[in-house]
Amino acid sequence: MSEKLSNIIEQLKGLTLLEAAELVKQIETVFGVDTSVSVANVGAISVAQTPVVAEVAEEKTSFDVLLTDVPADKKIAILKIVRNVTGLGLKESKDIVDNVPKSLKEGVTKEESETIKKDIEAAGGKVSIK
Repeated sequence: MSEKLSNIIEQLKGLTLLEAAELVKQIETVFGVDTSVSVANVGAISVAQTPVVAEVAEEKTSFDVLLTDVPADKKIAILKIVRNVTGLGLKESKDIVDNVPKSLKEGVTKEESETIKKDIEAAGGKVSIK
């Protein structure tokens, strides 16, 4: 950490909670950020944890996989993958493939969603992950 940042941190440690709350309000105003911490909640936050910039968004851990495009000549190959991924029967899987865009799986991990996307795209289809 640079000396400049170390000095700022040391100065922040010396602030009272009221001063820290005022600082946060000024930072929101000057930089146009939203720290999403109300004055009532500031008392529960220690001075060392007082947010100076907008909170870092939590990394997303749950993803939805949507089948967005199925070329007519690739339907059978994609249908096999959809059946394997979803565990649905032939009729239900065919309904998904025939009526895109459709959700394949919801609430899956990043790794699983990437694997599904890779398999569908290798077969010629298109997938989006949300």
